[in-house]
Amino acid sequence: MTVMSQRPTLRDVARQSGVSEISVSRVMRNAPNISIKLRARVEAAARELGYTPNRLAGGLKSQTSGLVAVVVPSMSNNVFPEVVDGIDRILFLSSRRPVLGLTHYDSDREERIIRDLLSWSPSGIILAGLEHSDGSRRMLENANIPVIEIMDIDGTPIDTAIGISQHDAARAMADHLVDRGYRRIGYIGAWGEAPSRSLKRRLSFEERLNERDTPLVARLIAPEASSISVGRAACAQILADSARLDALFFANDDLAVGGLLHCMVSGIEVPGQLALAGFNGIDFIDAMPQQLTTIQTPRGKMGEAAAQALIDRSSHEARQSIVDLGFILRARDTT
Repeated sequence: MTVMSQRPTLRDVARQSGVSEISVSRVMRNAPNISIKLRARVEAAARELGYTPNRLAGGLKSQTSGLVAVVVPSMSNNVFPEVVDGIDRILFLSSRRPVLGLTHYDSDREERIIRDLLSWSPSGIILAGLEHSDGSRRMLENANIPVIEIMDIDGTPIDTAIGISQHDAARAMADHLVDRGYRRIGYIGAWGEAPSRSLKRRLSFEERLNERDTPLVARLIAPEASSISVGRAACAQILADSARLDALFFANDDLAVGGLLHCMVSGIEVPGQLALAGFNGIDFIDAMPQQLTTIQTPRGKMGEAAAQALIDRSSHEARQSIVDLGFILRARDTT
């Protein structure tokens, strides 16, 4: 076994494997049209030497690294892990790798994270939402790299937006509840309504209810981060304040499951006495005793589409294109 006194270089791998440095570089970059035999030979030498590519050196030459900045609000619920998994599935097939930043729905924190990640000269950036601080927008507009905004298409993207229309999804749910005969409808949200997408949905939901001559009866926005326990407490509170509600639309499925649990332990018949609906179509709701009505969003597909769009970009010119992946209203047991 060869022992190195310094960090192994690409030249060391070339010498160990008996091939050219160009061939080693192509294998390390996962370039196409490399024979299986050559790849195996180079990878075996790299493993034996403990070689890792010097991405910083490559970045200095090309002015970008092989990193892709991914900026999302949170990994504490089931929404964004699916998105990040989708991004990683596609990037892993290339030479690019994701590096993650979490904003917790704080625009100032997002701005700092964007500044830090851009300092590493990523080859592109994927971030949630279309609403950013003025400072963030200036950095993104001047970054000269692909900027892919995901989850939302209701607005003007900096570059490319991939997701669903929050406006259309909310209106679809409003129509569903009214068409089912519900007339005293309430809404529950969380995070102090910091998520811009939740705010857009709620406003569009209220707008459509007004158009259907069924104005929203009650609204409760919890200040805490979204969770099942917050949804359960919020459901109890809104029903105590507005006992005659016959339907509740929740900002997401976590909150809606909490509402369903409150109804189960309180003896409230769902949907006979109270209809419940959520948003996102998280997998775990299928394990509930009653199947939750929800808006199914293509989160994994969003991540994959965002990563592929970034890879496919042949120039750094902003395109301001919008990709609508659509949603599905899953009308189930709770309505």
